[in-house]
Amino acid sequence: MRIAVPDLISPSYFPAIAAVELGLVREEGVDVELELLFPVTDAAEALRTGKIDFLAGAAHAPMHAFPEWSGVKLVAALSQHMYWFLVVRSDLNLGRGELGALRDLRIGAAPGPDLGLRVLLAEAGIDAEERGVHIGPVPAVAGAGTSFGVAAAKALEAGAIDGFWANGMGAELALRRGTGTLVLDARRGDGPAGASAYTFPALAVTDDTIERNPAAVTAVTRAIVRAQRLLREDPRRATEAATGLFPELETSMIAELVRRDAPFYDPVISEDSARALAGFGRRAGLIATIPDYDRIVTPRFRHLWR
Repeated sequence: MRIAVPDLISPSYFPAIAAVELGLVREEGVDVELELLFPVTDAAEALRTGKIDFLAGAAHAPMHAFPEWSGVKLVAALSQHMYWFLVVRSDLNLGRGELGALRDLRIGAAPGPDLGLRVLLAEAGIDAEERGVHIGPVPAVAGAGTSFGVAAAKALEAGAIDGFWANGMGAELALRRGTGTLVLDARRGDGPAGASAYTFPALAVTDDTIERNPAAVTAVTRAIVRAQRLLREDPRRATEAATGLFPELETSMIAELVRRDAPFYDPVISEDSARALAGFGRRAGLIATIPDYDRIVTPRFRHLWR
């Protein structure tokens, strides 16, 4: 079976990566191949057409490929809350939370995640078009085979963009190199009220896979919950999971990034989280109606969360 992540060199979807690379899925009795499939909008379409069996990506990604949330379910959260960072050129001298100072900037954001930033700015009262804030792809990213966060950090350093909206690895690279400064971390309370609840990393599967192979879905879910627990208890296991998969620099960084994110490694998707996710999807123009909880989150595997 195949499980796709839209960004490999990142802490965002790391519980799924660790579940595969540490052999936890295999221990649960299933052989799963991990692959990078960028952007997450294409990954969602691959899930719909059966090219992949599991998508470990943004919780709102299925809305791009499954009209009105039909035929797909979230099985578990990989982590809690919206997990992208807004980083801009350090020479702009912007402080944490100074969204009102954003003007005449090229902000790199991947398709799918870009909606989180667009809705956040709008709900903060910022008209991006009027301010000349252009949100679009990072020039260095050509598609599959590229880590978006790492590419975004490199594009910022090269002057190809003025800022980016990306994962913790990309943000940390820019901050360490001194080329970027952190303006917003929605997960930790920056931005308008409720922004942290827009979306979150999650495991998605089709209704067809749930019906045809519930044992495999159970196995992968159990492995991810085990990986979350292992990483919470010992973030150093992240280095083991990343070795041979990440470049050397990013491998040396991942344990610290996982340590910071470990408190968010919780598989529970509450009714409030599902409702907030659907509300974000409607405001972003992805769906027209608000599906109920059982339509978004399958009841069949919730017992595996604890």
